[in-house]
Amino acid sequence: MVKYINTIKDLEAATYGSVGNNSLLKSGGMVATLHSGHDGYNTLGGGGSAAGQNLSSLYNVIYGQKVWSMLNQEINPLSVLPKRPYTSSGWRVMTKRPIGGSGAAFGIGTTNWAAANAMDAPNADELGGVDENHALSATGLQPIAPEYTTLFMSPKTIAHQFDYSELAAEMAKIDDGVGDLRSLIREDMGKIHAEVQSVMAVLPLENWDNASYAAIERNYTSLMKVVTNNAELEAMATANTIASAGSGTFNNQIDAIYGDSTSRAAGTSFMDSVVDYGSGYAAANVRGLTTTTMNSLIQSLRLNGGTPNVILTGYDTIQTIADLLQSQERFLERKEVIPSHNGVRGVKGREVGFRVATYFDIPMIPCKDMPQTGQGTTKVSDLLFLDTDHLWLAVMKPTQYFEDGINHGNPFGVNMLGNRGLFRTMGEVGCTFFKGQGKITNVQ
Repeated sequence: MVKYINTIKDLEAATYGSVGNNSLLKSGGMVATLHSGHDGYNTLGGGGSAAGQNLSSLYNVIYGQKVWSMLNQEINPLSVLPKRPYTSSGWRVMTKRPIGGSGAAFGIGTTNWAAANAMDAPNADELGGVDENHALSATGLQPIAPEYTTLFMSPKTIAHQFDYSELAAEMAKIDDGVGDLRSLIREDMGKIHAEVQSVMAVLPLENWDNASYAAIERNYTSLMKVVTNNAELEAMATANTIASAGSGTFNNQIDAIYGDSTSRAAGTSFMDSVVDYGSGYAAANVRGLTTTTMNSLIQSLRLNGGTPNVILTGYDTIQTIADLLQSQERFLERKEVIPSHNGVRGVKGREVGFRVATYFDIPMIPCKDMPQTGQGTTKVSDLLFLDTDHLWLAVMKPTQYFEDGINHGNPFGVNMLGNRGLFRTMGEVGCTFFKGQGKITNVQ
């Protein structure tokens, strides 16, 4: 006679034989719903029989030594910046040509040669062509010289400390502990040390106008502060995005950078990056991102002499650009592209436009912490167009790990029956060409 196994009862009967009314399935039996203790019940049997009461101690959740991170700790802003040794604190810059002014284009105008004239816009026939045997220091041939200034930066110390007790370290090695507590927490603290430095690199510009952040200059200088200009600061003041009054008056050093606290407030061009924020920063001024906006900014940077070689923006903006370009897709040969810059890999894209990896061959690198400047409620992340030939992280002391404590035979050094660790990095963000850096903000 053929018997079929259709239920758990049939399986147990076939395995152990039929015993009365199959007492193995009674509520107090260990076969029934062993997991119910894990779900919070007092009985392993899940029933009301007295035989199954108070058995939860027979089951224990095992978590294991692996600790899974629930956080995105991407550090792309920090990674895309070239790292250079901190060999000097300052640098000299030329801010104006001997003739022709300080704009991107050489100035041509109606200024005549004269000893007291600034030749920002000389006559077209007085650019340097002279008569045969022309007299020196005469009309048409006067002494001229470029204008220079100096900038400097101060290295910033970034440090994060942690400690753990001797008892915690020993207990982690037994029962259901994580094992090597020192190794685990050191790895996780190293990640947060890098992540915080990356966040500093894209801190919103508005933070420098917040009186509550009086010590913000201890951080790295944000790229959002490096890549700005007088017009943007005035627009933010007009829209009350910052507390400053504007009209050349700004609070809390939002306009000061690299030892220069006057040039941006006065609208001095050599300190001004190319920023497209639209017509203002009020909520009604937010506008749609277009290819024309991006193309115009890239063109302006190149006219200034810059070479943007990486675009840093948010994941939402990359998706917006992909949607924008999808209507222009052309199905030619399929080609996958994974851009990289300084070893940082962007998102995988295809030429047909569903996912964009580059824009005009400029790698697009996503950043989870990119600000959304403006007061609109539907904004996407800002876009930074960076020329990293003139923008870098000057490293005075690379990241180092220090540790002392009872495990090293020196509890007195940390003044505790435990151990203390510290990650430390010293450096600062530097820039030698502001007009080669660009930014698009206030878009949706």
